[in-house]
Amino acid sequence: MAEATSSGVMTAELSEEAETPVPTITAGAILPPMDDASGIGQRVVVTGLAGSGKSTFSRALATKTGLPIIYLDLLFWKPGWVAPTDAEWGEKQRQALAGESWIADGNYHETLDLRLERADTIVVLDMPWPLCAVRALGRGLRDSGGEMPQGCEDSAWRRLRDEWQIAGRTCRKRGTEPALEREIIARHGQHADLHVLRSKREANEFLERVRSREPTD
Repeated sequence: MAEATSSGVMTAELSEEAETPVPTITAGAILPPMDDASGIGQRVVVTGLAGSGKSTFSRALATKTGLPIIYLDLLFWKPGWVAPTDAEWGEKQRQALAGESWIADGNYHETLDLRLERADTIVVLDMPWPLCAVRALGRGLRDSGGEMPQGCEDSAWRRLRDEWQIAGRTCRKRGTEPALEREIIARHGQHADLHVLRSKREANEFLERVRSREPTD
C-alpha cells in the first residue's frame, strides 16, 4: 500500500496565474527521453516526487489537449480520510483507467505498473528534491483551494501536518523513490513514449510544443 497522506492536493507550482478549469475523473535505468512532445498520446502518466509540480503540469496539459485528469489523491481516499485496502485501490484505478483518454496524476509507486500498462505516454517530472521539499512546506502554510476527496474535510492543521510529513519523506527518500520509479518504468513502460523533464523551463517548453486539439469522447 502506498505511504500516502491526506493532502488532497492541487497547487500552482509552474505558474501563479489562474488556470482554465479542465475535466476531472475522480471515481534498471530510465530510457532516453523523447524529444518531440507535439504528438502526445491519449493516455498519459504524469509522475515524480511530491512537490514536483505534477498537478499543475497535468492541468496545463489537459488545457492543451482536452484530456480529462485522474487525480490519484482524490481517487485514493474513502470518506473520513480512510485508506482503501490494496485490492480496493487496485480496482478503483482499473475502473478509472478503463477509458481511452486520460492523464493520470500521481506517484503511488505500488500501483504504477497498472497505469503504465495502459499508458502510451509517460512524463517524469525529475525536479531537484530540495525544490520539491520547499514546495511541500509552502503548501502546508496556505489554503490548498483545491477539490477534496469525497467525504473528506480540509483543515489548516491537517494540511500543515501532511505537507510537512511529505517534505520530510522527500528528504529521506530523495534517492530511493526516483530509483524505484525508474526501475518500474523500465520494466512496465517500454512500450510508451517517455519524456523526462528536469526543470520548470523544460516543463514549460514541453507544454509549448504540445499540439492543441479538440477534446476526445
